[in-house]
Amino acid sequence: MGADQQPLDLREFQMVTWRKSSYSADSSDCVEVGRGVGIRDSKAPATHLPVSIEAWSAFLNDVTRVTER
Repeated sequence: MGADQQPLDLREFQMVTWRKSSYSADSSDCVEVGRGVGIRDSKAPATHLPVSIEAWSAFLNDVTRVTER
């Protein structure tokens, strides 16, 4: 998490909208992304790996750059 980002309490965490890739279809074997929160395994939704918005943006930029080659 970023230095100014506080952890979510349980109520806030439960309100997060989690998204998974459209390529996952109806599979339960996927990684989900919660905007501004982090990533989690769809099989273990109670836990997540916090990822700052800056780190997620950098990751997406790197992935996009590599796939455009």
